[in-house]
Amino acid sequence: MGTQCETCAYYVYDDELEEYECTMQLDEDDISTFYSGRKNTCPYYRFYDEYKMVQKQN
Repeated sequence: MGTQCETCAYYVYDDELEEYECTMQLDEDDISTFYSGRKNTCPYYRFYDEYKMVQKQN
């Protein structure tokens, strides 16, 4: 996929599978669009900044 999944809020580690996965529920059309290369960015990408989350807790 064309986005940087490692910085996405929906990209989390699954302990059972022991790998990272996208938790956004994508339909067949979205997945085929990504794999065909017709679209370079994920419309659901949301930057996750853990430092921003910590600042809200303080």
